[in-house]
Amino acid sequence: MTTITTEIFDPYDYDFHEDPYPVYARLRKEAPLYYNASDDFWALSRHADVHAAIKNDVTFSNRMGVSLDASAWNADAHRVMSFLALDGAAQTRLRKLVSAGFTPRRVRELTPQIQAMADHYLDALAVLSADAGEVDWIAELAGKLPMDVISEMMGVPAADRDEVRRLADLVVHREDGVRDVPEAGMTAALELIGYYAEMVAQRRRQPREDLTSALLEAEVDGDRLLDHEVIAFLFLMVVAGNETTTKLLGNALFHLGAHPAQLTDVFADPADTTPVGSWIEETLRHDTSSQMLARYVAEDVELHGQVVPAGSKLLVLLGSANRDERVFTAPDVFDIHRPPEELGRIMSFGVGRHFCLGANLARLEAKVVLAELVRRTSGFEVDADRAVRVHSTSVRGFARLPVSFTLRAR
Repeated sequence: MTTITTEIFDPYDYDFHEDPYPVYARLRKEAPLYYNASDDFWALSRHADVHAAIKNDVTFSNRMGVSLDASAWNADAHRVMSFLALDGAAQTRLRKLVSAGFTPRRVRELTPQIQAMADHYLDALAVLSADAGEVDWIAELAGKLPMDVISEMMGVPAADRDEVRRLADLVVHREDGVRDVPEAGMTAALELIGYYAEMVAQRRRQPREDLTSALLEAEVDGDRLLDHEVIAFLFLMVVAGNETTTKLLGNALFHLGAHPAQLTDVFADPADTTPVGSWIEETLRHDTSSQMLARYVAEDVELHGQVVPAGSKLLVLLGSANRDERVFTAPDVFDIHRPPEELGRIMSFGVGRHFCLGANLARLEAKVVLAELVRRTSGFEVDADRAVRVHSTSVRGFARLPVSFTLRAR
């Protein structure tokens, strides 16, 4: 196997953020185990390797967190990233307790509220579209609805949601030339944690019918969550859950808009929204919101003829795994008609004990919004040249996406 000696993969590079997939393809072909000497990390890019690493949290541990950023890479990462930064019994305990409050039933019961939010934002979007001819899909819907859903669950007042979203955006944004969390991101993280700490204290004094209260009341075999554990999960939800769903909704329109024939298939019949499911899953495969996760290598491990020493930082490249030609037919082609057995192998939400707890909520939000969009419009056009990308090491999507919609007669 040829080893790449030049540093072709820089997760902080703005050009890489614009299109990481040619770099991923080269890594899979020439250096399935890649080492970046400048930032001292390894990377796995093939589907089989990514799948195996995520399932094996003994060797590939979460104990230092999941972020490439130096300031976030430490043994206390679980204090802001909850069970995402834990392994073994500690991860199992915390996930069980959180799951006792964040139940599938609680997610399903949100459907009418999500539908009402989708109706509200799409009503406003229709007015703006009629007046201006185009709207910013991110500013008017994709950036608002996921935060509203999570805030509604948690019990965050409507008046606070724009500020919470602004802080969450700052946490994931990376500044050009800064190879870590920028100062503004660190400040925003502290403000968010302080906000949730106060909210948890309020719910201790006066419980409500919301997720925050449910987490405080959750009990498994006499064990309960501590305040700082509840705060960490709320922080994780707003940063990981909100941001990734916003990016999913943006990426869905961007890629379907680039394929008019497939767009026609999806929007052909307002009474038939079944193609929406395949549209969502292919978006998750083709251009997933969560591109990469970091792992701490707990013991020496040999991969592709090289030894990754214990104590190393290793990236598992989810975005690359979803484009692996060993698993997916014509992987660089966006195809909503892709076979279900292929879509069933996407790595966007992880696998095994670290499978994303919020996957069902993200899919539900996307399904409700996009199905309602099909019912209300006969299609859309994206002005790709004026789209503005988010710059982040881990999250991929848009900060601005100008879209023109064709409304159906109602």
